[in-house]
Amino acid sequence: MSKRRIEVVDPYVKRKTYDNDKDRTKDRDKEDRKLSSGVPLTSYPKPNLQVNPFTGLPYTPRYQEFLRKRITLPVWEYRAQFMKLLEENQCIVLVGETGSGKTTQIPQCVEYSRCKGKKGVACTQPRRVAAMSVAQRVSEEMDVCLGQEVGYSIRFEDCSSAKTLLKYMTDGMLLREGMSDPMLENYQVILLDEAHERTLATDILMGVLKEVVKQRPDLKLVIMSATLDAGKFQQYFDNAPLMNVPGRTHPVEIFYTPEPERDYLEAAIRTVIQIHMCEEIAGDVLLFLTGQEEIEEACKRIKREIDNLGPEVYNPRIRVESLLVSPISKASAQQRAGRAGRTKPGKCFRLYTEKAFKNEMQDNTYPEILRSNLGSVVLQLKKLGIDDLVHFDFMDPPAPETLMRALELLNYLAALDDDGNLTDLGAVMAEFPLDPQLAKMLIASCNHNCSNEILSITAMLS
Repeated sequence: MSKRRIEVVDPYVKRKTYDNDKDRTKDRDKEDRKLSSGVPLTSYPKPNLQVNPFTGLPYTPRYQEFLRKRITLPVWEYRAQFMKLLEENQCIVLVGETGSGKTTQIPQCVEYSRCKGKKGVACTQPRRVAAMSVAQRVSEEMDVCLGQEVGYSIRFEDCSSAKTLLKYMTDGMLLREGMSDPMLENYQVILLDEAHERTLATDILMGVLKEVVKQRPDLKLVIMSATLDAGKFQQYFDNAPLMNVPGRTHPVEIFYTPEPERDYLEAAIRTVIQIHMCEEIAGDVLLFLTGQEEIEEACKRIKREIDNLGPEVYNPRIRVESLLVSPISKASAQQRAGRAGRTKPGKCFRLYTEKAFKNEMQDNTYPEILRSNLGSVVLQLKKLGIDDLVHFDFMDPPAPETLMRALELLNYLAALDDDGNLTDLGAVMAEFPLDPQLAKMLIASCNHNCSNEILSITAMLS
Protein backbone atom coordinates (compact mmCIF):
# COMPACT_ATOMS: atom_id res chain seq x y z
CA MET A 1 0.00 0.00 0.00
CA SER A 2 1.11 3.54 -0.63
CA LYS A 3 0.90 5.88 2.29
CA ARG A 4 0.61 9.57 2.97
CA ARG A 5 0.79 11.16 6.41
CA ILE A 6 -1.84 13.73 7.32
CA GLU A 7 -2.95 15.55 10.44
CA VAL A 8 -6.65 15.02 11.13
CA VAL A 9 -7.40 18.42 12.62
CA ASP A 10 -9.79 21.28 12.03
CA PRO A 11 -7.89 23.83 9.93
CA TYR A 12 -10.30 26.61 10.88
CA VAL A 13 -9.78 26.38 14.63
CA LYS A 14 -6.87 27.83 16.54
CA ARG A 15 -6.64 25.97 19.82
CA LYS A 16 -5.36 27.85 22.80
CA THR A 17 -2.01 26.50 23.99
CA TYR A 18 -0.75 26.44 27.59
CA ASP A 19 2.74 26.38 29.01
CA ASN A 20 1.69 24.21 31.94
CA ASP A 21 -1.32 22.60 33.63
CA LYS A 22 -1.57 25.47 36.13
CA ASP A 23 -2.37 27.98 33.37
CA ARG A 24 -4.93 25.57 31.90
CA THR A 25 -6.63 25.20 35.30
CA LYS A 26 -6.73 28.99 35.76
CA ASP A 27 -8.37 29.41 32.37
CA ARG A 28 -10.99 26.78 33.16
CA ASP A 29 -11.79 28.45 36.50
CA LYS A 30 -12.20 31.74 34.64
CA GLU A 31 -14.63 30.06 32.23
CA ASP A 32 -16.60 28.60 35.12
CA ARG A 33 -16.97 32.09 36.60
CA LYS A 34 -18.26 33.28 33.25
CA LEU A 35 -20.67 30.39 33.10
CA SER A 36 -22.23 31.27 36.45
CA SER A 37 -22.47 35.02 35.96
CA GLY A 38 -25.61 36.89 35.17
CA VAL A 39 -26.96 35.07 32.11
CA PRO A 40 -29.97 32.81 32.82
CA LEU A 41 -28.97 30.03 30.45
CA THR A 42 -25.35 29.86 31.49
CA SER A 43 -25.47 28.54 35.05
CA TYR A 44 -23.37 25.45 34.32
CA PRO A 45 -22.19 24.16 37.73
CA LYS A 46 -18.59 24.34 38.78
CA PRO A 47 -16.77 21.00 38.76
CA ASN A 48 -16.14 21.13 42.53
CA LEU A 49 -19.84 21.09 43.51
CA GLN A 50 -20.61 18.25 45.92
CA VAL A 51 -24.40 18.00 45.50
CA ASN A 52 -26.09 16.82 42.32
CA PRO A 53 -28.61 19.55 41.32
CA PHE A 54 -30.83 16.94 39.63
CA THR A 55 -31.15 14.47 42.50
CA GLY A 56 -30.25 16.59 45.53
CA LEU A 57 -27.84 13.85 46.61
CA PRO A 58 -24.06 14.03 47.04
CA TYR A 59 -22.05 13.08 43.97
CA THR A 60 -20.63 9.57 44.00
CA PRO A 61 -16.92 8.74 43.53
CA ARG A 62 -17.86 7.39 40.09
CA TYR A 63 -19.03 10.89 39.07
CA GLN A 64 -15.66 12.33 40.04
CA GLU A 65 -13.95 9.62 38.02
CA PHE A 66 -15.98 10.51 34.92
CA LEU A 67 -15.41 14.22 35.54
CA ARG A 68 -11.64 13.79 35.36
CA LYS A 69 -12.07 12.29 31.89
CA ARG A 70 -14.60 14.89 30.74
CA ILE A 71 -12.39 17.88 31.47
CA THR A 72 -9.79 16.49 29.05
CA LEU A 73 -12.24 16.61 26.12
CA PRO A 74 -11.67 19.46 23.63
CA VAL A 75 -15.25 20.71 23.94
CA TRP A 76 -14.88 21.31 27.69
CA GLU A 77 -12.93 24.53 27.14
CA TYR A 78 -15.67 25.90 24.87
CA ARG A 79 -18.63 25.63 27.28
CA ALA A 80 -18.80 29.34 28.10
CA GLN A 81 -18.51 30.34 24.45
CA PHE A 82 -21.22 27.87 23.46
CA MET A 83 -23.69 28.93 26.16
CA LYS A 84 -23.14 32.62 25.39
CA LEU A 85 -23.81 31.95 21.71
CA LEU A 86 -26.93 29.94 22.52
CA GLU A 87 -28.22 32.65 24.84
CA GLU A 88 -27.85 35.31 22.15
CA ASN A 89 -29.25 33.29 19.23
CA GLN A 90 -32.25 31.06 18.64
CA CYS A 91 -30.41 28.74 16.25
CA ILE A 92 -26.70 27.94 16.05
CA VAL A 93 -24.53 25.53 14.05
CA LEU A 94 -21.79 23.67 15.90
CA VAL A 95 -19.01 21.81 14.09
CA GLY A 96 -17.15 19.36 16.28
CA GLU A 97 -14.74 16.80 14.92
CA THR A 98 -14.72 13.16 15.93
CA GLY A 99 -13.57 12.85 19.53
CA SER A 100 -14.39 16.44 20.51
CA GLY A 101 -17.07 15.30 22.98
CA LYS A 102 -19.92 17.29 21.46
CA THR A 103 -22.47 14.45 21.56
CA THR A 104 -22.12 13.83 25.29
CA GLN A 105 -21.04 17.21 26.67
CA ILE A 106 -23.07 19.81 24.76
CA PRO A 107 -26.50 18.36 25.76
CA GLN A 108 -25.27 18.17 29.37
CA CYS A 109 -24.11 21.77 29.20
CA VAL A 110 -27.58 22.80 28.03
CA GLU A 111 -29.33 20.66 30.65
CA TYR A 112 -27.26 21.97 33.55
CA SER A 113 -28.12 25.51 32.46
CA ARG A 114 -31.84 24.85 32.83
CA CYS A 115 -32.07 22.07 35.42
CA LYS A 116 -34.97 23.93 37.05
CA GLY A 117 -36.82 24.35 33.76
CA LYS A 118 -40.18 22.74 33.06
CA LYS A 119 -39.43 21.77 29.47
CA GLY A 120 -36.90 19.18 28.37
CA VAL A 121 -33.91 18.89 26.08
CA ALA A 122 -33.97 16.53 23.08
CA CYS A 123 -30.89 15.31 21.23
CA THR A 124 -31.46 13.32 18.05
CA GLN A 125 -29.22 10.59 16.65
CA PRO A 126 -29.50 8.95 13.21
CA ARG A 127 -29.10 5.43 14.67
CA ARG A 128 -30.79 3.50 17.47
CA VAL A 129 -27.59 2.10 18.96
CA ALA A 130 -26.08 5.58 19.24
CA ALA A 131 -29.16 6.94 21.05
CA MET A 132 -29.08 4.08 23.57
CA SER A 133 -25.33 4.01 24.22
CA VAL A 134 -24.93 7.79 24.48
CA ALA A 135 -27.88 8.06 26.88
CA GLN A 136 -26.29 5.37 29.06
CA ARG A 137 -22.96 7.19 29.09
CA VAL A 138 -24.47 10.61 29.82
CA SER A 139 -26.59 9.25 32.67
CA GLU A 140 -23.41 7.88 34.25
CA GLU A 141 -21.55 11.17 33.74
CA MET A 142 -24.44 13.13 35.30
CA ASP A 143 -24.68 10.62 38.16
CA VAL A 144 -28.38 9.89 37.57
CA CYS A 145 -30.40 6.79 36.72
CA LEU A 146 -30.97 5.93 33.07
CA GLY A 147 -34.68 6.28 32.36
CA GLN A 148 -35.13 8.96 35.02
CA GLU A 149 -33.42 12.34 34.52
CA VAL A 150 -31.71 11.06 31.35
CA GLY A 151 -33.45 8.67 28.96
CA TYR A 152 -33.77 7.56 25.38
CA SER A 153 -36.55 6.83 22.92
CA ILE A 154 -36.19 4.53 19.93
CA ARG A 155 -38.61 2.48 17.87
CA PHE A 156 -40.29 -0.18 20.05
CA GLU A 157 -38.54 1.04 23.21
CA ASP A 158 -39.05 4.12 25.38
CA CYS A 159 -36.64 4.33 28.30
CA SER A 160 -37.85 7.64 29.74
CA SER A 161 -40.30 8.90 32.35
CA ALA A 162 -42.10 12.01 33.53
CA LYS A 163 -38.87 12.97 35.34
CA THR A 164 -36.76 12.84 32.16
CA LEU A 165 -35.05 16.16 31.46
CA LEU A 166 -32.62 15.10 28.73
CA LYS A 167 -33.78 12.61 26.12
CA TYR A 168 -31.71 11.05 23.36
CA MET A 169 -33.78 9.73 20.48
CA THR A 170 -33.62 8.79 16.84
CA ASP A 171 -34.59 11.57 14.46
CA GLY A 172 -37.55 9.44 13.36
CA MET A 173 -38.93 9.33 16.90
CA LEU A 174 -38.85 13.11 17.21
CA LEU A 175 -40.70 13.29 13.91
CA ARG A 176 -43.35 10.96 15.34
CA GLU A 177 -43.68 13.18 18.40
CA GLY A 178 -44.25 16.07 16.01
CA MET A 179 -47.26 14.27 14.54
CA SER A 180 -49.11 14.54 17.85
CA ASP A 181 -47.42 17.76 19.03
CA PRO A 182 -46.63 19.92 15.96
CA MET A 183 -45.03 22.70 18.05
CA LEU A 184 -42.94 20.25 20.11
CA GLU A 185 -44.03 22.04 23.27
CA ASN A 186 -42.31 19.50 25.53
CA TYR A 187 -38.87 20.84 24.62
CA GLN A 188 -36.99 24.06 25.26
CA VAL A 189 -33.84 23.04 23.38
CA ILE A 190 -33.51 20.59 20.48
CA LEU A 191 -30.12 19.39 19.27
CA LEU A 192 -29.79 17.65 15.90
CA ASP A 193 -26.60 15.59 16.08
CA GLU A 194 -24.76 14.10 13.09
CA ALA A 195 -26.64 16.46 10.75
CA HIS A 196 -23.92 15.97 8.13
CA GLU A 197 -25.23 12.45 7.46
CA ARG A 198 -28.28 14.03 5.78
CA THR A 199 -30.64 11.12 6.49
CA LEU A 200 -34.22 11.29 5.29
CA ALA A 201 -35.61 11.91 8.77
CA THR A 202 -32.97 14.54 9.57
CA ASP A 203 -33.74 16.54 6.41
CA ILE A 204 -37.47 16.45 7.14
CA LEU A 205 -36.82 17.45 10.75
CA MET A 206 -34.74 20.44 9.70
CA GLY A 207 -37.53 21.63 7.43
CA VAL A 208 -40.14 21.17 10.15
CA LEU A 209 -38.04 22.79 12.88
CA LYS A 210 -37.25 25.77 10.69
CA GLU A 211 -40.97 26.55 10.69
CA VAL A 212 -41.45 25.70 14.38
CA VAL A 213 -38.75 28.11 15.61
CA LYS A 214 -40.50 30.93 13.75
CA GLN A 215 -43.63 30.31 15.80
CA ARG A 216 -41.86 29.50 19.08
CA PRO A 217 -39.36 32.22 20.05
CA ASP A 218 -38.60 30.31 23.26
CA LEU A 219 -37.32 27.23 21.40
CA LYS A 220 -33.55 26.92 20.91
CA LEU A 221 -32.12 24.83 18.07
CA VAL A 222 -28.56 23.48 17.79
CA ILE A 223 -27.37 21.81 14.58
CA MET A 224 -24.30 19.66 15.26
CA SER A 225 -22.08 18.36 12.48
CA ALA A 226 -18.75 16.53 12.34
CA THR A 227 -17.67 17.92 8.96
CA LEU A 228 -16.35 21.33 8.00
CA ASP A 229 -18.97 21.97 5.32
CA ALA A 230 -21.29 23.84 7.67
CA GLY A 231 -21.95 26.80 5.38
CA LYS A 232 -25.00 25.10 3.90
CA PHE A 233 -26.53 24.62 7.35
CA GLN A 234 -25.82 28.24 8.25
CA GLN A 235 -27.42 29.51 5.06
CA TYR A 236 -30.45 27.25 5.47
CA PHE A 237 -31.11 28.52 9.00
CA ASP A 238 -30.97 32.20 8.04
CA ASN A 239 -27.24 32.76 8.53
CA ALA A 240 -27.10 31.11 11.95
CA PRO A 241 -23.79 31.69 13.76
CA LEU A 242 -21.15 28.98 13.51
CA MET A 243 -19.00 27.61 16.31
CA ASN A 244 -16.02 25.33 15.66
CA VAL A 245 -14.71 22.85 18.22
CA PRO A 246 -11.53 20.93 17.36
CA GLY A 247 -11.25 17.20 17.79
CA ARG A 248 -8.26 15.20 18.88
CA THR A 249 -5.06 16.34 17.23
CA HIS A 250 -3.19 13.03 17.11
CA PRO A 251 -1.70 12.26 13.69
CA VAL A 252 -3.22 9.52 11.54
CA GLU A 253 -1.34 7.69 8.79
CA ILE A 254 -3.43 7.06 5.69
CA PHE A 255 -2.79 3.94 3.58
CA TYR A 256 -4.32 3.34 0.13
CA THR A 257 -4.41 0.21 -2.02
CA PRO A 258 -2.24 0.40 -5.16
CA GLU A 259 -5.05 -1.07 -7.31
CA PRO A 260 -8.86 -1.19 -6.95
CA GLU A 261 -10.10 -4.16 -4.91
CA ARG A 262 -12.46 -6.57 -6.69
CA ASP A 263 -14.05 -7.77 -3.44
CA TYR A 264 -13.93 -5.12 -0.73
CA LEU A 265 -15.21 -7.47 1.98
CA GLU A 266 -12.46 -10.00 1.34
CA ALA A 267 -9.92 -7.17 1.22
CA ALA A 268 -11.22 -5.78 4.51
CA ILE A 269 -10.90 -9.14 6.26
CA ARG A 270 -7.45 -9.69 4.80
CA THR A 271 -6.33 -6.26 6.01
CA VAL A 272 -7.65 -6.88 9.53
CA ILE A 273 -5.72 -10.16 9.72
CA GLN A 274 -2.54 -8.45 8.49
CA ILE A 275 -2.87 -5.69 11.08
CA HIS A 276 -3.44 -8.26 13.80
CA MET A 277 -0.42 -10.33 12.79
CA CYS A 278 2.06 -7.60 11.87
CA GLU A 279 1.42 -4.51 14.01
CA GLU A 280 3.70 -4.38 17.04
CA ILE A 281 1.92 -1.51 18.80
CA ALA A 282 -1.05 -2.51 20.96
CA GLY A 283 -4.45 -1.12 20.01
CA ASP A 284 -7.88 -1.87 18.57
CA VAL A 285 -9.06 -2.34 14.98
CA LEU A 286 -12.23 -0.58 13.80
CA LEU A 287 -13.71 -1.96 10.56
CA PHE A 288 -16.43 -0.09 8.63
CA LEU A 289 -18.87 -2.30 6.67
CA THR A 290 -22.20 -1.64 4.98
CA GLY A 291 -24.66 -3.57 7.15
CA GLN A 292 -25.49 -6.25 9.69
CA GLU A 293 -25.15 -9.18 7.30
CA GLU A 294 -21.64 -8.20 6.21
CA ILE A 295 -20.63 -7.57 9.82
CA GLU A 296 -21.78 -11.06 10.87
CA GLU A 297 -20.02 -12.65 7.90
CA ALA A 298 -16.82 -10.75 8.64
CA CYS A 299 -16.90 -11.79 12.30
CA LYS A 300 -17.27 -15.47 11.38
CA ARG A 301 -14.52 -15.24 8.78
CA ILE A 302 -12.09 -13.41 11.06
CA LYS A 303 -12.71 -15.88 13.88
CA ARG A 304 -11.93 -18.81 11.57
CA GLU A 305 -8.80 -17.09 10.29
CA ILE A 306 -7.50 -16.25 13.75
CA ASP A 307 -8.22 -19.76 15.04
CA ASN A 308 -6.72 -21.60 12.07
CA LEU A 309 -4.29 -19.07 10.60
CA GLY A 310 -4.80 -20.95 7.32
CA PRO A 311 -4.78 -19.57 3.75
CA GLU A 312 -8.52 -20.06 3.11
CA VAL A 313 -10.10 -18.03 0.31
CA TYR A 314 -13.21 -16.16 1.31
CA ASN A 315 -16.33 -17.06 -0.68
CA PRO A 316 -19.19 -14.67 0.13
CA ARG A 317 -22.54 -16.29 0.76
CA ILE A 318 -25.17 -15.71 -1.95
CA ARG A 319 -27.87 -13.35 -0.72
CA VAL A 320 -30.64 -11.12 -1.97
CA GLU A 321 -29.32 -7.67 -2.79
CA SER A 322 -31.62 -5.02 -1.45
CA LEU A 323 -29.18 -2.14 -1.06
CA LEU A 324 -26.78 -0.61 -3.54
CA VAL A 325 -23.23 -0.45 -2.21
CA SER A 326 -21.75 2.88 -3.24
CA PRO A 327 -18.60 4.86 -2.35
CA ILE A 328 -18.67 7.09 0.71
CA SER A 329 -17.95 10.82 0.46
CA LYS A 330 -14.61 12.46 1.15
CA ALA A 331 -16.09 14.04 4.26
CA SER A 332 -17.13 10.62 5.61
CA ALA A 333 -13.71 9.19 4.79
CA GLN A 334 -12.03 12.02 6.68
CA GLN A 335 -14.35 11.56 9.65
CA ARG A 336 -13.65 7.83 9.79
CA ALA A 337 -9.92 8.45 9.64
CA GLY A 338 -10.30 10.79 12.60
CA ARG A 339 -11.61 7.93 14.74
CA ALA A 340 -8.16 6.34 14.60
CA GLY A 341 -6.59 9.41 16.22
CA ARG A 342 -8.94 9.99 19.12
CA THR A 343 -6.61 9.07 21.98
CA LYS A 344 -3.22 8.49 20.35
CA PRO A 345 -1.58 8.33 16.88
CA GLY A 346 -3.28 5.82 14.61
CA LYS A 347 -3.46 4.33 11.14
CA CYS A 348 -6.26 4.27 8.58
CA PHE A 349 -6.32 1.63 5.82
CA ARG A 350 -8.50 2.70 2.90
CA LEU A 351 -9.52 -0.15 0.60
CA TYR A 352 -9.46 2.03 -2.49
CA THR A 353 -6.82 3.93 -4.41
CA GLU A 354 -5.73 7.48 -3.72
CA LYS A 355 -6.82 8.34 -7.26
CA ALA A 356 -10.34 7.09 -6.50
CA PHE A 357 -10.41 9.21 -3.34
CA LYS A 358 -9.39 12.36 -5.18
CA ASN A 359 -11.34 11.96 -8.42
CA GLU A 360 -14.30 9.62 -7.90
CA MET A 361 -15.71 10.47 -4.48
CA GLN A 362 -18.09 13.33 -3.81
CA ASP A 363 -16.98 15.98 -1.35
CA ASN A 364 -19.99 15.49 0.92
CA THR A 365 -22.63 12.85 1.59
CA TYR A 366 -25.39 12.82 -1.01
CA PRO A 367 -28.69 13.63 0.77
CA GLU A 368 -30.87 10.57 1.25
CA ILE A 369 -33.95 12.54 0.26
CA LEU A 370 -32.61 12.84 -3.31
CA ARG A 371 -32.23 9.08 -3.70
CA SER A 372 -35.27 7.74 -1.85
CA ASN A 373 -38.87 6.87 -2.53
CA LEU A 374 -40.75 9.94 -1.36
CA GLY A 375 -44.01 8.11 -0.61
CA SER A 376 -43.32 7.81 3.12
CA VAL A 377 -41.90 11.36 3.22
CA VAL A 378 -45.08 12.84 1.74
CA LEU A 379 -47.21 10.75 4.10
CA GLN A 380 -45.28 11.99 7.14
CA LEU A 381 -45.45 15.61 6.04
CA LYS A 382 -49.20 15.32 5.48
CA LYS A 383 -49.56 13.80 8.94
CA LEU A 384 -47.58 16.74 10.35
CA GLY A 385 -50.15 19.08 8.80
CA ILE A 386 -47.93 20.30 5.97
CA ASP A 387 -50.08 20.39 2.84
CA ASP A 388 -48.14 22.74 0.57
CA LEU A 389 -45.39 20.29 -0.34
CA VAL A 390 -44.29 22.24 -3.40
CA HIS A 391 -43.22 25.18 -1.24
CA PHE A 392 -41.96 23.17 1.74
CA ASP A 393 -38.47 24.41 2.58
CA PHE A 394 -36.34 21.33 1.91
CA MET A 395 -32.61 21.93 2.27
CA ASP A 396 -32.21 20.04 -1.02
CA PRO A 397 -35.59 20.00 -2.80
CA PRO A 398 -36.40 16.73 -4.60
CA ALA A 399 -37.30 16.84 -8.29
CA PRO A 400 -40.94 17.91 -8.88
CA GLU A 401 -41.64 14.80 -10.96
CA THR A 402 -40.47 12.59 -8.07
CA LEU A 403 -42.84 14.41 -5.75
CA MET A 404 -45.70 14.00 -8.22
CA ARG A 405 -45.08 10.26 -8.52
CA ALA A 406 -45.25 9.96 -4.74
CA LEU A 407 -48.57 11.84 -4.64
CA GLU A 408 -49.97 9.62 -7.39
CA LEU A 409 -48.89 6.48 -5.52
CA LEU A 410 -50.53 7.63 -2.28
CA ASN A 411 -53.72 8.49 -4.13
CA TYR A 412 -53.70 5.04 -5.72
CA LEU A 413 -53.30 3.48 -2.26
CA ALA A 414 -56.21 5.63 -0.97
CA ALA A 415 -53.92 7.35 1.53
CA LEU A 416 -54.76 10.69 -0.14
CA ASP A 417 -58.05 11.71 -1.71
CA ASP A 418 -58.33 13.32 -5.15
CA ASP A 419 -57.74 16.75 -3.60
CA GLY A 420 -54.48 15.60 -2.01
CA ASN A 421 -55.86 15.54 1.53
CA LEU A 422 -54.91 12.83 4.02
CA THR A 423 -57.62 10.18 4.39
CA ASP A 424 -58.39 8.24 7.57
CA LEU A 425 -56.58 5.27 6.06
CA GLY A 426 -53.61 7.48 5.23
CA ALA A 427 -53.47 8.73 8.82
CA VAL A 428 -53.21 5.13 10.04
CA MET A 429 -50.61 4.28 7.39
CA ALA A 430 -48.47 7.22 8.54
CA GLU A 431 -48.16 5.59 11.97
CA PHE A 432 -46.28 2.64 10.48
CA PRO A 433 -42.50 3.04 10.01
CA LEU A 434 -42.83 1.33 6.62
CA ASP A 435 -43.13 2.09 2.93
CA PRO A 436 -46.75 3.03 2.12
CA GLN A 437 -47.30 -0.17 0.09
CA LEU A 438 -46.25 -2.36 3.01
CA ALA A 439 -48.29 -0.33 5.49
CA LYS A 440 -51.40 -0.66 3.32
CA MET A 441 -50.75 -4.38 2.90
CA LEU A 442 -50.50 -4.88 6.66
CA ILE A 443 -53.71 -2.98 7.34
CA ALA A 444 -55.60 -4.83 4.60
CA SER A 445 -54.41 -8.22 5.89
CA CYS A 446 -56.70 -7.89 8.91
CA ASN A 447 -59.75 -8.10 6.62
CA HIS A 448 -58.44 -11.22 4.89
CA ASN A 449 -57.35 -13.19 7.98
CA CYS A 450 -53.74 -13.42 6.85
CA SER A 451 -51.99 -11.02 9.24
CA ASN A 452 -49.37 -13.52 10.42
CA GLU A 453 -48.30 -14.36 6.89
CA ILE A 454 -48.21 -10.70 5.81
CA LEU A 455 -46.22 -9.77 8.91
CA SER A 456 -43.56 -12.31 7.94
CA ILE A 457 -43.47 -11.07 4.35
CA THR A 458 -43.27 -7.44 5.49
CA ALA A 459 -40.41 -8.24 7.86
CA MET A 460 -38.47 -9.88 5.03
CA LEU A 461 -39.06 -6.93 2.70
CA SER A 462 -38.18 -4.24 5.26
